[in-house]
Amino acid sequence: MSSSSPEFEGLVGRLRRHASENPDRVAALFMRGESQEPTPVQLNYAELDRTARSTAAWLQRRTSPGDRVLLLHPQGLDLVTSFAACLYAGVAPVVVPVPGGHAHQAARTAGIAADCGAAVALTDSGTYLEVAAWLELPGTPPLECAVTDIDELAPPEEWTDPGIGPEQLAFLQYTSGSTSDPRGVVVTHANLEHNITLLCEIFGWTPEMRFCGWVPMFHDMGLIITVLVPLYLGTTTVLMTATSFLKRPYLWLELIDRYDVQVSCAPNFAYDLCVRRLTDEQVDSLDLSRWVCAVNGAEPIDAATLDRFTKRFAPSGFRNETFAPAYGMAETTLGVSGTAVGVAPVLRRVDSAALERNVLVPAAADGESVTLVGCGRVGSLDVRIVAPDTGVELPEGRIGEIWVRGDSVTGGYWQRPELTETLFRADITDGDRGFLRTGDLGALFDGELHITGRIKEMLIIRGRNLYPHDIEREARALDPRFEGRLTSVFAVPGQDDEIVVVQEVRGTALDEEELSGLAQLVRDELGRSLGVRVSNVVLVRPGQVRRTTSGKLQRSLMRELFMKDELTPLHEELGADVRRRYRTLAGVR
Repeated sequence: MSSSSPEFEGLVGRLRRHASENPDRVAALFMRGESQEPTPVQLNYAELDRTARSTAAWLQRRTSPGDRVLLLHPQGLDLVTSFAACLYAGVAPVVVPVPGGHAHQAARTAGIAADCGAAVALTDSGTYLEVAAWLELPGTPPLECAVTDIDELAPPEEWTDPGIGPEQLAFLQYTSGSTSDPRGVVVTHANLEHNITLLCEIFGWTPEMRFCGWVPMFHDMGLIITVLVPLYLGTTTVLMTATSFLKRPYLWLELIDRYDVQVSCAPNFAYDLCVRRLTDEQVDSLDLSRWVCAVNGAEPIDAATLDRFTKRFAPSGFRNETFAPAYGMAETTLGVSGTAVGVAPVLRRVDSAALERNVLVPAAADGESVTLVGCGRVGSLDVRIVAPDTGVELPEGRIGEIWVRGDSVTGGYWQRPELTETLFRADITDGDRGFLRTGDLGALFDGELHITGRIKEMLIIRGRNLYPHDIEREARALDPRFEGRLTSVFAVPGQDDEIVVVQEVRGTALDEEELSGLAQLVRDELGRSLGVRVSNVVLVRPGQVRRTTSGKLQRSLMRELFMKDELTPLHEELGADVRRRYRTLAGVR
């Protein structure tokens, strides 16, 4: 029952083996529906294998090995089986959000479809009308579209083993970029197997552990940790939608309890949302003592979030050492570093002034400090810290760009040879060659990888390096009406670079005097804590600070909207120079 080259098993070979050895074991369980009590539906390994072979046989009639197939499913079992079917057929799945009624998302999906050159799309009966409407829009490339959940598309027996090799394209992972310039990361079967193995070694995951999550499959963390790792291991994963989580965070934790889950993952904001939204009664109803690995990644990790969540859910049996801060990206397939099961997160108080000079120095007991959360130990990859402007490798404790080399590092960006050469083939000055430039800033200290920010988002104000996520956290803590809302901090050109704070505000009945007072509070308190002038504060309604489909703040987009005067503020206080440069009608607000 070969499903790959003789010496390479890969994920397809694993799935076929699981179907043969444990056919009745549940592969995936999905909570269907957005109601208070969604309905659990499940798929065992035999059913997954049969459905994948059926759809793969249909695909093999219409495609050649290595072709790309667009997957236009919402989160659910149909998406899992369609992804597996593409791998069985030897073609590369491209998971994208369903276009829906949003013009921006429809355009982005069309851009991805054109960029990857997909000729075929798979969807389901519940989504087909939306997809059909999208296919009629100008700019959408022509696609043959199949509905996978009505009848078998082809007899499973017609599937033929494509003999998958390790260097064959497994899938394209599109990163959060602009509509006009989508970037597809080229992930091979070898990349995928190496990174799954790396993740299991770093965290200590085993086939006896169950997984659960809500992060969408079009996000690398949701795809790999929540779906592909458990399928590779032959265990069970429990899935729900991101919408269900955002509406009812309790459901995520309740599923972890109900289905005896050991591993789950989420960005930092999700843990904060649970702290804010769950009632005492809900907390008391949960048993989280069997949850041993709560991966926190995909966005900056806040030490205060770890502390709040641990204290809030201690009565439910949650332990501090359950948290597993991690670091990774699509360009390394996913994981680079992480914190092992049973090991408490490393929290390091560092001197604030030294941090601004790109050095990690332990803070004095009474000194100004910032607490960094370590992102664990590096797995079987070569990670260096490098001065981004010179390419010189830096010693331990010095902050620079994180460069990565190893078998999880992908082949680059689809049909972007120049960008691939620049970012994936970097050489250390007078040193080793062939590194990925991540664009992230960080440092190694006592073997732990610490992330401090993104190069392109760092604020350089009067020679000082300031990190926007640190300022954003401070801003949100200034007033209860900012709690749980989004903040975006960036710099714009002026006589000097000027800091701008865009802050969402709770409440609909705030008058002009109250808004002015909040803006002044932000200006005064941030100016005092940062030691630099913060003259520009924009207060907006909830939902106005933009995020990507995977939940990351779009600071560059917010900066662009501000500079073009395309935000819709409730109130803004701007310095004279910034107002003169970026507001066509001075004093209009």
